[in-house]
Amino acid sequence: MAPASEQLPPQDDGGPAAASNPPMETRRENGGERCAGDDSAPVPRAAAEGGPGGDAAEPPEGGWGWVVMLAAMWCNGAVFGIQNSCGVLFVSMLQLFGGGQDKQMAFKTAWVSSLSMGMVFFCSPIVSIFTDLFGCRKVAVIGAALGFVGLLSSSFVSTIEPLYFTYGVLFACGCSFAYQPSLVILGHYFKKRLGLVNGIVTAGSSLFTVSLPFLLRVLIDSVGLFNTLRVLCILMFILFLAGFTYKPLVSNTKDEGEKKGKFRFPPEKKIFNFSVFKVKSYRIWAFGIPAALFGYFVPYVHLMKHVEDRFGDSVQEEVLLLCLGITSGIGRLIFGRVADCIPGAKKVYLQVTSFFFIGLMSMMIPVCHVFGGLIAVCLFMGLFDGCFICIMAPIAFELVGAQDVSQAIGFLLGFMSIPMTVGPPIAGLLRDRLGTYDVAFYLAGVPPLIGGAILCIIPWVHERRKLKERAKTVDGETTEKMLENESTLVLDAVEKPVKEMESGV
Repeated sequence: MAPASEQLPPQDDGGPAAASNPPMETRRENGGERCAGDDSAPVPRAAAEGGPGGDAAEPPEGGWGWVVMLAAMWCNGAVFGIQNSCGVLFVSMLQLFGGGQDKQMAFKTAWVSSLSMGMVFFCSPIVSIFTDLFGCRKVAVIGAALGFVGLLSSSFVSTIEPLYFTYGVLFACGCSFAYQPSLVILGHYFKKRLGLVNGIVTAGSSLFTVSLPFLLRVLIDSVGLFNTLRVLCILMFILFLAGFTYKPLVSNTKDEGEKKGKFRFPPEKKIFNFSVFKVKSYRIWAFGIPAALFGYFVPYVHLMKHVEDRFGDSVQEEVLLLCLGITSGIGRLIFGRVADCIPGAKKVYLQVTSFFFIGLMSMMIPVCHVFGGLIAVCLFMGLFDGCFICIMAPIAFELVGAQDVSQAIGFLLGFMSIPMTVGPPIAGLLRDRLGTYDVAFYLAGVPPLIGGAILCIIPWVHERRKLKERAKTVDGETTEKMLENESTLVLDAVEKPVKEMESGV
């Protein structure tokens, strides 16, 4: 999958003080419930009852969730299958609109695919707000409809410029509104299996990435680019229907308003939930991931043209997208399951490893003068691309918790939009100026290495934060017990003389 679009945090087992606490006895304070033998923070009553103020009851780990998983899988496939096949569309657009006369045509055409991918992520913070307000189902259905309109209108243009809006903005915004709810809804139905389920869901884009390039090549050769875009509208229409399966298990603001008979927007600070940035480990993650992605999308856009320049018509360049898609799907399934076995924020180390290999493989592309070498590079790149993608949401759940995960993912994807949009046009500009993609691919490998190095410190920072919070909780418990003991002593001192006087009387 190209740059988007998931594990509920385990409950705190308690620190050493938990073992020395007296037997369990329930206390109520500040509208919440608490157990005297538990050193975790007070649980809001809404959370205990599955209300809007906290997590719902334990996810069912299946049931209707399997239908939701298949719908989310189709969403990933339709959205990112089309986006990842942009290399085939890119070559067709060059031939259709370029005519070999415009020396900056590679730069101009790259903006279509780059804008599209960038807008998918740029809209994500807004999508997360709408998802919190109106729920996953409504947002996903409206997004798919908007994407359908954008893709259909793209098939009626006569120059490259209108595609910046119809394909690069309208279609991409629809994809964004359809994609992000598919990440959030899975946390409603799965907890223990969330890593595996996300691996399966994100593998949907791999299945489409494997098959679509060959289908697109056949369609473009037989019916042309515009009719091919109309055929792709079928995928978006099915996505529109799939959005209706996102039955929510956690209430949102719209649901609460309907129950009370009137919908009211929540306070502004609840709509724009910037509290996630108070978590230092999340801030580092939200900076490190975009830093790694300046070169990430370059191979998806320009690899087909690079192969055509270097090998001519003697090879089938679509085979490389096939290799990327197959191993990316395998990587998502394998690493999604592996992520379930890695505790807490240490899952970040999987992303560090994936960025290292993605950067290295990007630098290897120019030195491959044999087509078989490029196949090997794409196999490895796809494997670690799958690793990076499938553990995005599980890491977000670990760093900020289930209640804030929607906007945490939204902010991150929004930050990702900048490097995703800028990288491919810069590579196209280098190709136009230098006549070769070699320098572009060398430079594309540098940001993943830098971003991976930044991410290395997240587990350490996150563990320190958890230790501080646990220490504060234990101190609070101790102070509270001391106050209770003092209150008991005072009551005894007052009640004892009274009882003695009463007995004397």
